[in-house]
Amino acid sequence: MEAILTDCVQNSLRNFMCHNAIFLCERLCADFPSETNLQLLAACYLQNNQAYSAYNILKGTQMAQSRYLFAISCFQMNLLSEAEAALSPANEPSAEVPNGAAGHYLIGLVYRYTDRRKSAVHHFKQALAIDPLLWAAYEELCILGAAEEATAVFGEAAALCIQKQYLQHGSPSQNLYSSSEDRNIVSSKIFASEDVSPRQLKHMQGNNLRDIPGNNYGGAMLAGAAGQPLNGGPSNISFYNTPSPVATQVDHQTEQSVVLQLSGVAPPPLCRNVQPNGPNLNTLVTDSSPRSTVNSTIQAPRRKFVDEGKLRKISGRLFSDSGPRRSTRLAGDAGANTNVGGTTTVAANGNTNSSKYLGGSKLASVAIRSVTVRKGQSWANENIDEGIRNEAFDDSRANITSAVSSSFPTSDTRSLAKEGGTVPGGAVMSSSRVINGASEILSLLRILGEGYRLSCIYRCQDALDVYLKLPHKHYNTGWVLSQVGKSYFELVDYLEADRAFNLARRASPYSLEGMDIYSTVLYHLKEGMKLSYLAQELITTDRLAPQSWCAMGNCYSLQKDHETALKNFQRAVQLNPRFAYGHTLCGHEYVALEDYENGIRSYQSALRVDARHYNAWYGLGMIFLRQEKFEFSEHHFRMAFQINPRSSVIMSYLGTALHALQRSEEAIEMMEKAILADKKNPLPMYQKANILVSLENFEEALEVLEELKEYAPRESSVYALMGKIYKRCNIHEKAMLHFGLALDLKPSAADVAIIKAAIEKLHVPDDIDDNL
Repeated sequence: MEAILTDCVQNSLRNFMCHNAIFLCERLCADFPSETNLQLLAACYLQNNQAYSAYNILKGTQMAQSRYLFAISCFQMNLLSEAEAALSPANEPSAEVPNGAAGHYLIGLVYRYTDRRKSAVHHFKQALAIDPLLWAAYEELCILGAAEEATAVFGEAAALCIQKQYLQHGSPSQNLYSSSEDRNIVSSKIFASEDVSPRQLKHMQGNNLRDIPGNNYGGAMLAGAAGQPLNGGPSNISFYNTPSPVATQVDHQTEQSVVLQLSGVAPPPLCRNVQPNGPNLNTLVTDSSPRSTVNSTIQAPRRKFVDEGKLRKISGRLFSDSGPRRSTRLAGDAGANTNVGGTTTVAANGNTNSSKYLGGSKLASVAIRSVTVRKGQSWANENIDEGIRNEAFDDSRANITSAVSSSFPTSDTRSLAKEGGTVPGGAVMSSSRVINGASEILSLLRILGEGYRLSCIYRCQDALDVYLKLPHKHYNTGWVLSQVGKSYFELVDYLEADRAFNLARRASPYSLEGMDIYSTVLYHLKEGMKLSYLAQELITTDRLAPQSWCAMGNCYSLQKDHETALKNFQRAVQLNPRFAYGHTLCGHEYVALEDYENGIRSYQSALRVDARHYNAWYGLGMIFLRQEKFEFSEHHFRMAFQINPRSSVIMSYLGTALHALQRSEEAIEMMEKAILADKKNPLPMYQKANILVSLENFEEALEVLEELKEYAPRESSVYALMGKIYKRCNIHEKAMLHFGLALDLKPSAADVAIIKAAIEKLHVPDDIDDNL
């Protein structure tokens, strides 16, 4: 009876019939109340997004697998101290972490979210040492800025580890047992091929885990049969839960699991099965036009980094403040200046004076990576890309010598392993296949890992070059194209970022990976219609994903409806309190509403989630700069600069803070670094001119402004500053000319009043003007 019920429960889980599995498993535990059966019941509840039930069932249990499942339930309920106690008991400091690599990964997440970076890094490295294919652990190391080069992590040592697992001990997910007392009920073999019978599944144990709830990108999965996603599909275990029994839903598209918190307001309905309005994958064709290319190493023409309001704020001399910049939108309102047109602005239709987007010049030195769907090729769910790599072996590729019967004793299985490895389907694979397979997988992970590592330390151009080394079929997947889009975004190349994300949407229309960043890209490009369409599509795809509400918030923010935008961003962080970018966007909207106190709180919340989220450091620096707390401002800008030392915008504002602290030499040096980092960014050149004016170095300031006119010929603030310099040099004709040019460029009403006042006092000496 016990064997039959166990078989039925596992079969129900394999077919995602969680309610049936729970019912049958309760019958099993009633007749045979062993701890292993309780593990299976807890796994059923976890699979059904009821972490609180698993928590109560497993509380006080002692077996390693029980402690691991209990820790997962604690983690989902945000009971991090209890999760840590289950995985690493305080009274047994030398106790082994349960469940091998998966256990180390889970406790690493616990340490990360309790701000113990060193311990988190140690356990993530331990997880990779045990299982080199645990990609999620390497991702976490990259996010923490502690990852080694991918060539070292996925090198010879990793290959030997994989070969040892498969050739010496058989498949790491398959161990035979002979007694019910020591078997592990949770068996990973439920992910085997369909021709494996439930009775074979019952005799196999799963200890190897590829993803654990709590990965920064979601992907909650259980160790073993009842907990892992079936047949490589996504798990439906929520990423975060609350201690109260609030039913949660899971976002399969991005593996981003979210929690519904009690807010007193009924949540919006979930539209899970609605097909996105994207094109059918089978109809995708190669777009050979220059506009479809996203892998060029040539920089796109930049939109303006700041509008004249931003320049006015920093100068503090000629103009008044007009609004904050957005932080991961650091390049600020690039192209947002309403006074800017002509060569400095790329219009919505893509027109520009640059030859880059005219004709085929962009294709001259780069290979075209077109998005294609080959016959018979399926676009796998990104959960597979995130770490579960199930390689299919057909008769033409694998040397399958014999099937491993469930009746084989352990010694017989090991004797077979001497000649070959055991694959998850229960067949023996030749050692050459194991070696070649491990080599191919690690070769792929070295490229993906190095690209991701470089992007996390903001060496984005290097990351783009690395991604180009990928085979076309991997480059043209949703995850890779999203990473390419993020890299272009950090390089402030919004046009190329738009194209990359657009291709990612075509490749994986069901995926929400990177869509929060994509919505910010469209915000900067002022593509209101495309942004609105994207937001509606994302909401239709998954109303419970924070990315969907970020897109909606950006849509309202573009329309200057900051209060509604704030509500949407707050909804995003309610769904996932550990979504750092959502907290940062809340901070931007608070600043736009001049609610600096709540803005500071939002940025600090983002930093509690991710201390390397430089956008939040930047946002805090901007608030303190507005409040004229220059020491605080300089500190926060410097923290952002240490995390992202290649951002021209951060360097510019750090230089501005240094100048406000009367450290003009350091400020000029920082501005020169910012100019070298991005010569098309007008902000540091304008700031350098302001600093030179304050030092009464008028001749050099004019030289800088003349050069700046080449990059921003329709920027009224540039001409106004030149007029001010000519006035101080008593060259009244040129001063009048430049004030007039500034007015011709149609500045805002407030700026018009300031410029007209300067014209009226044109012949008043500066010392008298200052006294007035």
